[in-house]
Amino acid sequence: MAEYRDLQDLLFGYAAGELPPALSILVASHLTLAPESRQEVERLEAVGGAMLEGLDAVTSPMDMSASLAAVLDRLDDPEPDAAPPATSDRGDPALPQPLRQRLGMKLSEIPWRRVGPLGEYRLDDAEGNETIRLLRIPAGRAMPAHTHVGTEATLVLRGGFSDASGHYGRGDLAVVDEATNHQPVADPDEDCICLAVSTGHVRLTGALGRMLNPFIKF
Repeated sequence: MAEYRDLQDLLFGYAAGELPPALSILVASHLTLAPESRQEVERLEAVGGAMLEGLDAVTSPMDMSASLAAVLDRLDDPEPDAAPPATSDRGDPALPQPLRQRLGMKLSEIPWRRVGPLGEYRLDDAEGNETIRLLRIPAGRAMPAHTHVGTEATLVLRGGFSDASGHYGRGDLAVVDEATNHQPVADPDEDCICLAVSTGHVRLTGALGRMLNPFIKF
């Protein structure tokens, strides 16, 4: 996952079929909530398909150059009309369909584990090296200030949170890495529920956080 440093990287990896299983679930869930990202994935898939078709017709280096130029031109074509919004899970509106299928339960049925002020529920991922989990930040509460060992992608499913980089609401996807030091704060009106996929763990910052790090793995 380390090579996926932002949303565009994740969308490209998804369109190319290169994402590991946990990230595929996260991005597929994001696409059900974000029409603009669905539109971008459709565009990338169309460009990839055109490139494969062009390669089939290549018979010389000149043909290769012309085919590549034609595909690159398509990157600047006007985007198609946005697809209609995907329908939410009929059984639980908070859960996108790809996540509902993976989770096998409703949001109200999740057995949250208490981790400081947070709730956490881990989903096993036997096919990859990523940790995939649901997080619940109580309304108006802040996570401890922290950075990341590795990379983490977080999708907001309900509510929202803010940190130094801005505000994230339902359907938004944030990607952070070792260079990020932040303290997400949940919106005051409801708990923030997120789906997060990470390759490492959280490292607390600040004087108290550094003292607690040997005893906390999150």
